[in-house]
Amino acid sequence: KTFLLALLIFKAPNSLLIDILISWRFDCYPERGVVVTEEMCHARNCCFIQNSQAKTSGRNGVPWCFYTPEYPSYELVSITDTEIGKVGKLLRNKKTYYPKDIDALQLEVLYEEDNRLHITDPAEKRYEVPIDVPVVPKTASSNPSYTVDFIKEPFGLIVKRTQTGTVLLNTSIAPLFYADQFLQMSTSLPSRFIYGLGEHRSNFLHDVQWNTLTMWARDVPPMELTNLYGVHPFYLSMESDGMAHGFFMLNSNAMDVALQPAPALTWRMIGGILDFYVFLGPDPSSVIAQYLDVVGKPAMPIYWALGYHLCRWGYKSSDKTWNVVKEMRNYGIPQDVQWNDIDYMDRALDFTYDTMNFSTLPDLVKDLHKHDQHYVMILDPGISNSLPSGSYWPFDEGKKRGIFINDSNGDILTGKVWPGLTAFPDFSNPDTHEWWYQNLKSFHEKVPFDGVWIDMNEPSNFFDGSLNGCPENELENPPYTPGILGGTLKTKTVCASARQKISTHYNIHNLYGLMEAKATESALRKITDKRPFVISRSTFPSQGKYSGHWLGDNRSQWKDLATSIPGMLTFNILGIPLIGADICGFGGSTTEELCVRWTQLGAFYPFSRNHNSIDEQDQEPTAFSPAARIAMKEVILLRYSLFPHLYTLFHHAHISGHTVATPLLFQFPNDEKTYGIDKQFLWGKSLLVTPVLEAGQDYVVGYFPKGLWYDFHTGDSLVSSGEEINLQAPIDKINLHLREGSIIPTQPLNLIVSLSEDGLAKGDLYWDDGETLDTYEKDQYAYIYFTVEQVLHNHEEAAYITVETVSFYGVKVEPENVTVNSQEAAFTYRDNQVIYFNIVLGTTGYKSVMILYILLSGEF
Repeated sequence: KTFLLALLIFKAPNSLLIDILISWRFDCYPERGVVVTEEMCHARNCCFIQNSQAKTSGRNGVPWCFYTPEYPSYELVSITDTEIGKVGKLLRNKKTYYPKDIDALQLEVLYEEDNRLHITDPAEKRYEVPIDVPVVPKTASSNPSYTVDFIKEPFGLIVKRTQTGTVLLNTSIAPLFYADQFLQMSTSLPSRFIYGLGEHRSNFLHDVQWNTLTMWARDVPPMELTNLYGVHPFYLSMESDGMAHGFFMLNSNAMDVALQPAPALTWRMIGGILDFYVFLGPDPSSVIAQYLDVVGKPAMPIYWALGYHLCRWGYKSSDKTWNVVKEMRNYGIPQDVQWNDIDYMDRALDFTYDTMNFSTLPDLVKDLHKHDQHYVMILDPGISNSLPSGSYWPFDEGKKRGIFINDSNGDILTGKVWPGLTAFPDFSNPDTHEWWYQNLKSFHEKVPFDGVWIDMNEPSNFFDGSLNGCPENELENPPYTPGILGGTLKTKTVCASARQKISTHYNIHNLYGLMEAKATESALRKITDKRPFVISRSTFPSQGKYSGHWLGDNRSQWKDLATSIPGMLTFNILGIPLIGADICGFGGSTTEELCVRWTQLGAFYPFSRNHNSIDEQDQEPTAFSPAARIAMKEVILLRYSLFPHLYTLFHHAHISGHTVATPLLFQFPNDEKTYGIDKQFLWGKSLLVTPVLEAGQDYVVGYFPKGLWYDFHTGDSLVSSGEEINLQAPIDKINLHLREGSIIPTQPLNLIVSLSEDGLAKGDLYWDDGETLDTYEKDQYAYIYFTVEQVLHNHEEAAYITVETVSFYGVKVEPENVTVNSQEAAFTYRDNQVIYFNIVLGTTGYKSVMILYILLSGEF
């Protein structure tokens, strides 16, 4: 360390070495909007080197002011073994420049599982995030895949992978800070390949070139370099050998996460405690499963949630909404769900509907149900508090029960949203959940909706703080403010000092959307006695247990089409697989070409909704030319045909923490070319989607990892050495390819079998009634495993499923005959090595396994 510092000070001439050394500077003056001088830097006992290519204000760039390697921090004064790991005591050896340093820390290292390490500080009684996590085991893991080493002074923690020696965590590279309103911890990263850290608009692979990601839930249309709707302090990191690990900082306070090219990462949080997990994988999919073991796996969606959804802000009457539904039916375009935005409300008041313009809304919903369709409406958390007493039960009753957020004086905090002056329900209060349920139940008796869209729940506020402003105190103006859009914690939300049941808003702001989702999910369970359907704008870890998410108020631009893929992939690794972007864009008016291409991509969003803003051009599929309408219809029908496969992927997400929309690197972790790919993705393990993302293109370039691939539409084979390939993509086509060795079920129930080079394939199907709660947990389901092997073993058959046809891709020689379960079957063989045949195979009994015996006879 001393040698490196000397080289920095004396400015060694080797430019590469200087670049390397610069990349290891850790910012000693991270405050935004400050021009750092040498005197200011030295006042913090830090090094100062001005550089014309460096930053001047603490924003993204090389810091001028940075820590020395021996900068004072904490000293480890004791460390002892426990039954579950180790416990140590840390003492601060010098005051820092942030107020209210915490002098003594208790370090607790918990060897919870072979691939999960948990480190926390339970000594100081401070705010902790109130989400359910696993109970700490009584004894340590017997065979951990990690080692933990300690540096005494300045204190450092080093976590290595036992198998390879790779350093996954090294906090000795920069000082540890632990003050009342400023916590900071840095770590090296084993590579520049880091993912997660939502919600931000960026590439799937984060940029480590002095890139700071701020986390503070905010109502803002998606844009780069700013904090967006949700907060997810979890990252996935790839290592140099294809292994992967994850890191979860269990903290809900405002924070910055600073990435730098060393590569290294720094957490800066303004409250709570240091409480974090390391997940050892070793492959990316296992990392995500281990993370979801902690925060909770996603719910199994109700079956109709997989369908095509249609919405807009600007259906100004129920009759207009109804006409859109009828047009979709007339053209034979599948639609499972119709939505309404705030237009349906009476004066934008929650739990009401406009009895003039939406007088036929109950009849519309009744008609939807008659056609096996469903209805979803929006709810915002802001409850009007300016109506005459006795005229609006939600506020009157909420005030009576004391369920609203209060200001620092204990009075109901008044903000402003669509209905005007509003109060905000405190969803950290259990009484609020009961009040919310009663409101939803009462409205459901008038309009029997099927799902709820919760919006504006950061919470959004048209005031900064409140009608009366916010007090001037340390909660509103902390010693360090992360890089929040607007510059203050109160910007376009409620005061940080506002009082809630379990804490101040300062601590639980980022949990607001999660807590509202929990209340809504619970209410719908009781009202419908079916799986709840909830889509939320603001999210936090464990959100997938209660709701899905959409990527917010995007725009009708090609750029937004492309950035929806990294957003979708990121939320899949964050445990919220029911995710999509507004198809054709929300703000601005789309073009026909853009809407066709977006509908093609949107057909492969796990959550597929076309949503449009008020006073923009219509963008329902029925609004375009016959050619465009047919192209959209065909790809939506293609989505519907794949429901059995998609539903099975959601089952694996629910049970095992798998992704639905999957990054290529998850299936090909040893192929570094896949690490930055976010213009293609997989459904599960096998179905590769390569959409057109630019205007005026009739082809698309896709990367195909090494192996055998089949065109989904034709069965034509493609052998790749791990290369980019030009694919024809006329306006009516989206390119889909099947990976060798897979079996995909489609509906009506057909099997598409893509054989590997050695003639093997496998696949599966999960099936239940599509709506009953906890069918897997209650053993009320069928699980069918399909396999093509040389030797098959008989099994009990499975429930209420009939396989009708099978297609084999990659049959190199035409067989003389085909036998299915000992019965000869007629077949068709094509020159592109594809064979089709019909079978009749019924099934009986739940929770069982069916295996097809298919024999292709002849010379091969």
